[in-house]
Amino acid sequence: MTDITSLPADDNRAKRNVFILVLAQAFLGSQMPLIFTIGGLAGQSLASNICFATLPISLIVLGSMLSATPLSAIMQKYGRRTGFVVGTMGGALGGAVGAYGLYLNSFPVFLFGSLLTGVYMSAQGFFRFAAADTASEAFRPKAISYVMAGGLLSAIIGPQLVKVTSDSMVVPFLGAYIAVIAINVIGSLLFLFIDIPKPPVPSADAPKGRTRWELITSPRIAVSVICGMVAYALMNLVMTSTPLAVVGCGFEQNDAADVVTAHVLAMFVPSFFTGHLIAKFGVEKILATGILILGLAGGVALQGVELENFFIALILLGLGWNFGFIGATTMLAGAHTVEERGRMQGMNDVIVFGGVTVASLASGGLMNCSGGDAVTGWTSVNLAMAPFLMLAGGALIWLMFRPADEKAA
Repeated sequence: MTDITSLPADDNRAKRNVFILVLAQAFLGSQMPLIFTIGGLAGQSLASNICFATLPISLIVLGSMLSATPLSAIMQKYGRRTGFVVGTMGGALGGAVGAYGLYLNSFPVFLFGSLLTGVYMSAQGFFRFAAADTASEAFRPKAISYVMAGGLLSAIIGPQLVKVTSDSMVVPFLGAYIAVIAINVIGSLLFLFIDIPKPPVPSADAPKGRTRWELITSPRIAVSVICGMVAYALMNLVMTSTPLAVVGCGFEQNDAADVVTAHVLAMFVPSFFTGHLIAKFGVEKILATGILILGLAGGVALQGVELENFFIALILLGLGWNFGFIGATTMLAGAHTVEERGRMQGMNDVIVFGGVTVASLASGGLMNCSGGDAVTGWTSVNLAMAPFLMLAGGALIWLMFRPADEKAA
């Protein structure tokens, strides 16, 4: 097996892998906006207490967090292809169990399916790291950005599938979960064409790299993890509540799907140029811009609950996530060695999705149980963004004012 450190610098292999990963992000990734659009609505129809309406989304994110370290270890030992196929198997099984829960009208069974769906969500999170595996340093931010751009098609396919499938059967949303099964089974075939070598088996005297503690206390790594966690958690906090807020404020389910479509488009359309912006202006400036835009999204949402407010706020939320998350991923990918890859990437996603789990749990409580109506709940959700934006902004400012040798370490 080819050593990943001896790959040619012309990036031909990397470009082929990026193409496959873009297709995977587009097709397989469509299940995430589909599920995130209907998960809270389905949960609201099944749960005995509406405060738990977004618990299915929380269980997906929890499943992703719990899967991150095992999947990272599988990929480190057996290669990316094996890990990605395991992820699609988890997604198909999650769709099947979720569909069965809807058929039985059982909230616990539906929640278990959501937990299994998290295995796929975790695997999808590694697409961005896989894009960097065979890329040169110059091509790396562009490779990550292009793969994230694959979500553009998923942003269109997923919510449109909601419109086609959610009421296609007698049991509401059952057709959508059957579609999830098909997406995973068919999409797993893409990984037959991926060409990322397994990491070399280290010899007894090979460098072991830094410990987890040494990695996470490295200034550049610590800040990248904090910024990635905040960007993803806040995006999830607001997006999870959005369908509930849109419908709760008197609009239709299809309006909620359209808002989510606009949001997910804003998440991924900028990926065509985010990597170029990072290469031109530096990752710290793009990260800072992302944090500012996330704050602006919250400000727009607090101005009113007209449909245009939802559209503008969610578009800004997607753009802020894009700059923040791609920036954090790029910073992290350049801050560890090959032998540290498995432990660092797994630890990163445990922390990131741990934050997202808390955010998605809080989302339903804030939306449905912090006041007497949807407007009050939506206000609470957006106000909750403020302390975390200050955390990410403060961490980034702290890094930028450190000595140059420490910032680069």
